[in-house]
Amino acid sequence: MSTIPYTAAEVDAAIEALGEHERLSHAEEVVTHAAPALQRILAQALHEGGWFGSAHDAEIARVAGEQDAAERVRAIDVLVAEQTRLGMFVGVTVGFQLARELAQGREQSTSEQSTTGTSRHSITKDPSEQSTTTDTEEP
Repeated sequence: MSTIPYTAAEVDAAIEALGEHERLSHAEEVVTHAAPALQRILAQALHEGGWFGSAHDAEIARVAGEQDAAERVRAIDVLVAEQTRLGMFVGVTVGFQLARELAQGREQSTSEQSTTGTSRHSITKDPSEQSTTTDTEEP
């Protein structure tokens, strides 16, 4: 696993590439498969970071209690936008670390496979199939 930090140009190029649908299709399959676990991790990270504690509850109560309907709608819009941004930032952080964990696991698996044979796991898109398939080859 590479420990070399990414440059801003590398991150910009990678984000640009994500705009191509085919680049996201496998990631979408992986995320769909992992959604329940990822949701739990996101909730845990938000809770441990103090993002959804008493301050959050107080802000919801303040917004809900706003007497002026137009101001209430504006405040709800701002609150939802802030929550969305926060969820996105935490989600990207989790995703970034997930990519590192996957790369590290692949490196370890490759090392182990060189002595025990080859095994490949893939996430399938068809819900009628099992969520993972395994192909095994002997050396």
